[in-house]
Amino acid sequence: MSCQVQILDEGIFILYSKATLSSLYMSEYEDKQKLTSDEGSMASGGLADTYSRGGGPGNELKSEEELFHGNGGSTGAQMDKGQQEERLVILDDEPSGGRPVGPQYWDRGEKLTFMDKHGIDISVVSSANPWLDPLPVDEAISLASELNTELESYCSSSPSVPSSSFRRLYGLGLLPLVRHVPVPTILESITQISELSHLRGVILGTRGLGKGLDDDALNPVWEAIEKAGLVVFLHPHYGVGEGKEWGEKENGHVLPLALGFPMETTCSITRLILSGVYDRHPNLKIILAHSGGTLSQLSSRISSCIAHDPVVSGRLKHDFRYYLGKLWFDAVAYGPEELEFVSATIGRSHQYAVYDKATKKTSIEVAMKDKKVGSRRLLWGTDHPFFPPISDDASEGKWQSVVENLKAIEDVAVWGEDEKDGVRGRTAIELFNL
Repeated sequence: MSCQVQILDEGIFILYSKATLSSLYMSEYEDKQKLTSDEGSMASGGLADTYSRGGGPGNELKSEEELFHGNGGSTGAQMDKGQQEERLVILDDEPSGGRPVGPQYWDRGEKLTFMDKHGIDISVVSSANPWLDPLPVDEAISLASELNTELESYCSSSPSVPSSSFRRLYGLGLLPLVRHVPVPTILESITQISELSHLRGVILGTRGLGKGLDDDALNPVWEAIEKAGLVVFLHPHYGVGEGKEWGEKENGHVLPLALGFPMETTCSITRLILSGVYDRHPNLKIILAHSGGTLSQLSSRISSCIAHDPVVSGRLKHDFRYYLGKLWFDAVAYGPEELEFVSATIGRSHQYAVYDKATKKTSIEVAMKDKKVGSRRLLWGTDHPFFPPISDDASEGKWQSVVENLKAIEDVAVWGEDEKDGVRGRTAIELFNL
């Protein structure tokens, strides 16, 4: 059967109960990622607290029921006059004042309606960045366990794909990967996820325990993930630098999202490869968000820098470019040319299994074949529930991010229908062992 599968990318995210969402984002632990009113006051306190940091009449946070039922619309429509729309702030100083919080973040009916509208058979869902990062250790540990159990229930009770054994929803669990958490506790979480039959992997940010994913302390974690056969979805949140590189002119969220996020992913996976993780654990299954950021474009430059640096030149078993063929990439590139290029850099990886450049073949026939082979490591994704259309003239109410990425897959000139069907669903079915 031909099955269209939506995998995770920048936003299939907070699809849990309103209580869970409130608990995660109303923690008084970090000032940066919180629920905020459209006047900009920062929410703090525990699940039951209802005060705002900004203070002042009419600026208080609503109670939990008011907060998650007040806006009523599936895309966070404005409340009645006199009420305030609650928003989720992902980036520092978001020019939009944050994103409207509505049922699309937790209601399964909303998710299934979106899937039906766009012809999506199966979705793999998870929680949103910044995940559990802002929380203290004890709260992160307990909440990770609760969220994983709840996500299993959310997926296992979802409808089945007609005339198949597939459920329509599967999930990626959370690890309590925060500063100072004991590594054995993370290993217990990996065991929990591997025993939940509708969770097929984990979603990770780039910070790890605070020192990045190449931290030697995480070696047992990578070993356990490989042994459990779980898929890792690596997603950015923090960007690069301190934001000064974006300048003083107002450009909305374009620069931090379009440039900062992909560069964060590129830095993180490059560090992980350089640490030798893939040489030690060759069967790790990692998907990179946003088509791998700039990894494909910079892979040959990175390889050259490694070859000319005595600190790292003899560290890896293979040329750096070989490791692109060990990764998976979401197909959220928005253009066929970009997908073809990423596919080509994946497909050529076999040529770099050793440092003997004399074995490298560069014929046109080989290059064309590599672009097709590389498609087997690409999986389609969307930006749901983030980035809804900003105008009402969207084609049949469909999301631009979905339409553009599907069209990009269709328009890759060197792919036949077999390669396109693979990116649209077959590869995900195989990777997640559905």
